[in-house]
Amino acid sequence: MRAPNRGVGPGSSVDVDWHGELPKAQQHAFETYIKEFEGSYLMFSISLDEAISLHQGTWLSKSFQVAALTSELCAGLTASLENMLRSLSEHCREQGTNPTVAPLNPADFSNVWAKLVASSSLIWHSALPTRRAQFQNKIRSLRSMIRHAKQDFCTVAETLASEGIEVDLSASWAVMNRTHFDLNTCLRESFILLKCFMRVLPGIELRAFQEKVSKGLRSARAHFI
Repeated sequence: MRAPNRGVGPGSSVDVDWHGELPKAQQHAFETYIKEFEGSYLMFSISLDEAISLHQGTWLSKSFQVAALTSELCAGLTASLENMLRSLSEHCREQGTNPTVAPLNPADFSNVWAKLVASSSLIWHSALPTRRAQFQNKIRSLRSMIRHAKQDFCTVAETLASEGIEVDLSASWAVMNRTHFDLNTCLRESFILLKCFMRVLPGIELRAFQEKVSKGLRSARAHFI
């Protein structure tokens, strides 16, 4: 009988883990989280598209009102996403979970600051001695990008909403566009991290991880009440 190929099991590579199957419970949890994030991102993206379309159609006052909504949606999305990444980081440190990880690519980002963070993360990825350290490095970089993107986006959107035509510059809308692009990249990178994590997460630890995510999400939402 031919011996099984042990090199293509869970935890062997990011490509294998991203395309590989999950146990039923982990698959359900993964799909639930992805659905929630995709829903939040879609509302954020649609709102921004509407604000831009209104602005291009010279419905300036209305575009500024929608910009205020985009700020709220951005804040909600980034808070939830950062909570997920924090939960991944904490669980891996506490339980010794060792997911596969691929480095960030600076070319995948738009803002100069995000490119710099990705470049630094890429350098550290090559220098760090263990996969676990590389995983934590990538999470730290993504969280930093997300916080910075949220601050940039919300500052511009709220300024447009409150001051309107007095601060209505093409550069402001460009900032929101670039930041939206980078948040989308951070979201997709986070999905890959989550899938790779779920591939090596023992079933006995799944509930504890879900409780950690839920607790952090409740705390994050409390700041918006």
